[in-house]
Amino acid sequence: MSETTSANLPRVALITGAAGGLGMAMTQELAQRGWQVAAGWHRQALSDAEGIQPVVLDVTSAESVTKAVEEVLKQWGRIDLLVNNAGLTVNQTLPQTSEEDWDRVLDVNLRGAFLCSKAVVRGMLKQRSGHIINISSFAARSGPRGQVAYAAAKAALIGFTQSLAKESGGRNVQANVILPGVLPTPMTAGLPEEVMKAFAEANALGRINEVAEVARFIANLAEMKNVSGQVFQLDSRIAPWT
Repeated sequence: MSETTSANLPRVALITGAAGGLGMAMTQELAQRGWQVAAGWHRQALSDAEGIQPVVLDVTSAESVTKAVEEVLKQWGRIDLLVNNAGLTVNQTLPQTSEEDWDRVLDVNLRGAFLCSKAVVRGMLKQRSGHIINISSFAARSGPRGQVAYAAAKAALIGFTQSLAKESGGRNVQANVILPGVLPTPMTAGLPEEVMKAFAEANALGRINEVAEVARFIANLAEMKNVSGQVFQLDSRIAPWT
């Protein structure tokens, strides 16, 4: 039996960047739990599966975002969960970073979350329920070398989320941030073995996280009712308090 809302309607999730490793794991996890999932894709097409509906979505285009949200609403009438998962990184120091690269990284990671959140939040406020989960990064807290654009975008996403949580909490709409940790996904597949080893050694447990575990955490968080404005780090790297 499908997971349903209080109005006895199926719960509906929209996942951006659903063709990536984490995005695909989230869509599958939520579908297995009975959610209807709109899987947003841009460059890599997705196939239909039970409970999953592929949706063309370029998060950097306001027109594309509006069209995708309208398509989801036309099919299911509501959106209960938005996961802003689409992401992009360019590994360059500041002198190497062009204006085009800077704009591209911020467009995907930050502007995309803004456009998608704005497109769904009115409906959530009206139905007095909903949850927006933003995928940030440990880079937002640590500011690693060679990721000035990515770290800036992901740090801004935390502030964006917490402001949104305060704005929308009065109408029972939640907003939270996930720092999933380094994951074995296509985004990290090209990294040298010694780099991945260094990432693992930076963790207190001596290993990086797993995609399936992050997907389960996000699905559990999506079903919680009393948590908002929080930042959840899901690996075992320990950052300073300040």
